[in-house]
Amino acid sequence: MNGIVIVDKPEGWTSNDVVCKLKGVLHERRVGHGGTLDPMATGVLPVFVGRATRAVPFCENADKEYEARLTLGVVTDTQDATGRVLETHDARSVTLADVQSVLSRFTGDIEQVPPMYSAVKMGGKKLYELARKGVEVERKARPVTVFALSAREAEQDFALSVVCSKGTYIRTLCHDIGRALGCGGVMAALRRTRAGRFTLADALPLEEVIRRADEGDLSFLRGTDSLFSEFPACTADEAQEARCRTGTDWTCVLPDGRYRVYGQNGEFLMLGCVTDGVMTTVRSFFEV
Repeated sequence: MNGIVIVDKPEGWTSNDVVCKLKGVLHERRVGHGGTLDPMATGVLPVFVGRATRAVPFCENADKEYEARLTLGVVTDTQDATGRVLETHDARSVTLADVQSVLSRFTGDIEQVPPMYSAVKMGGKKLYELARKGVEVERKARPVTVFALSAREAEQDFALSVVCSKGTYIRTLCHDIGRALGCGGVMAALRRTRAGRFTLADALPLEEVIRRADEGDLSFLRGTDSLFSEFPACTADEAQEARCRTGTDWTCVLPDGRYRVYGQNGEFLMLGCVTDGVMTTVRSFFEV
């Protein structure tokens, strides 16, 4: 069993919870996800099954889109609304124009200090494991990119739309915006609307995936090649396919660039790269 299922992750589940559940219902040991979502977050979680797990890094490294709710006037130890309140401030006078006036500081190439409640490892320990013991350690800022950031009013809070690179913490973004406004802020809700090329329109609720799998309907599994649809396709001849299956380069007459390479029977063999008339393997996906 190989393929990708785009799950609309429910609130309260960790990304690993989803993976473990699908390992059981699909009876497949090789299952992984393409980018962690906090338990309170919902939305697009690509899950890779079987040989498709070899494609996980390509999804993890892709840019993401989020819709978040920013609550001002509160600071917590987790930087979201689930944490222990450390400070409260009167933020009733803060306007949408005030919020918009600081967004440019958090757009483009920026640096973020990872929150203590995160899976970042220091000294072999995950930060959240230390945080749960009441230990706080100094963390180095890490570069991330926020490609687009906008705000609008949403009931008593503000809604943020974010397009960002891998490794961006949206709750840290909310925390830092609140700090820039002088009143503090937390992330009150988060929904991922896109991960790489996959959007909410591609996603199925987890309960539907489970129900259909229990009924033996696996039509929700997308081909691994769907992750690479922006690249042109080519079909290897018999000799080229044999070389592909042994990891050997071959000559071709294709322009330089990356390609989805298929076998004679239509099987997706690999993501390949042509340089100066030579096809090399970027990552193979045929079943060994």
